[in-house]
Amino acid sequence: MSPEHLLAFDREHLWHPYTSMTAPAPTRLVTGASGSRITLDGVGDVVDGMASWWSAIHGYRHPALDDAVRRQLETMAHVMFGGLTHEPAVELAARLVDLTPAGLEHVFLADSGSVSVEVAMKMALQYQRGTGRPERTRFLTVRGGYHGDTFDCMSVCDPDGGMHTMWSAVLPEQVFGERPPRLDTGVDAWAAGFRALAAEHAGRLAGLIVEPLLQGAGGMHPYPARCLPVFREVADEHGLVLIFDEIATGFGRTGTLFAADAAGVTPDVMCVGKALTGGYLSLAATLCTGEVARGLSASDSGVLMHGPTFMGNPLACAVASASLDLLSTGDWAGDVRRINAGLQALHRIDALDVRVLGAVGVVQLDHDVDVAKATEAALAEGVWLRPFRDLIYTMPPYVCSDDDIARICAGIAAAAEVA
Repeated sequence: MSPEHLLAFDREHLWHPYTSMTAPAPTRLVTGASGSRITLDGVGDVVDGMASWWSAIHGYRHPALDDAVRRQLETMAHVMFGGLTHEPAVELAARLVDLTPAGLEHVFLADSGSVSVEVAMKMALQYQRGTGRPERTRFLTVRGGYHGDTFDCMSVCDPDGGMHTMWSAVLPEQVFGERPPRLDTGVDAWAAGFRALAAEHAGRLAGLIVEPLLQGAGGMHPYPARCLPVFREVADEHGLVLIFDEIATGFGRTGTLFAADAAGVTPDVMCVGKALTGGYLSLAATLCTGEVARGLSASDSGVLMHGPTFMGNPLACAVASASLDLLSTGDWAGDVRRINAGLQALHRIDALDVRVLGAVGVVQLDHDVDVAKATEAALAEGVWLRPFRDLIYTMPPYVCSDDDIARICAGIAAAAEVA
């Protein structure tokens, strides 16, 4: 089909994330991608300031990742994981156990980030059942969070300003503490309130789930590393399973390999995804400690009650290991520092707030963004951005050059001016 026919069929029949089918938002046709750039029909090459929703950290068509997929195809693309195993899954699990905080030694390979969070929440619930506390069925979290679009995940997303408020009447009722403060000076007061809330509800809580250091789609809100030990202490005091959702923050995005590393805190359960495969295929993982594994195994089922059809997909596992190879042999930390330095130019933009953490740059306006106008303005600067609510932000590939980052900053400035 011609580009015109493709876009027409898309408009009539294809749903896109958070868009209407009867009044669809404009879409652009991608005809190729390489390095830090995607090619748009009628526009040409533009820098992808979003890294395909934060996943394509090595850029597009990376030779090592392409080769990993080709080599795996010579053996098998997929095989069921029930009763079977294979080298790509075992190798990836070994790598993850080695890279993540010490003590996370059991790996569940899920097929998306949202599913990995569902699995984490099931782990906490089954752990409480297995340790004789089946009445503990609720979760403690903080406002401003986002953990995915599936059902239990929605229940621990922000209940008021989040994307899932329309479902509040049918979602499980969770316990929400105040959002962590932006500045270190506010941590003590916040911690006191959070500890008091946990103590008030402890008898019905199974787990505590947060995005460490950076709340992503809930508002791109960074907070001090000093908050992470507070979460650990509260979980220990009340017998809660501490879950760190590192879908967005894992694999270097905030400046340490995992956000948990910034404070030396080991959660009981950790979720990773997005950048796990370098943006090539959908794959996530839920890791847990031996204590959690033993506890849930003592529950009435005796087994973890989850098993996706495409669990441990060999293609995804193979390219994920190749992506981890690139991280371990390259200078991802240096790249993130370099990107961070370039993103400091965002502070020159006149806006309500500007914040930069690791390879993340956020400009917050005092009004909701006109996405169509902002997108066009960024494209005129040669940059693809996807603003939401009152935020224009970037989480670019680590392979971006200094010129790419300067262009992204120019694109954000242009978008902010018209939005």
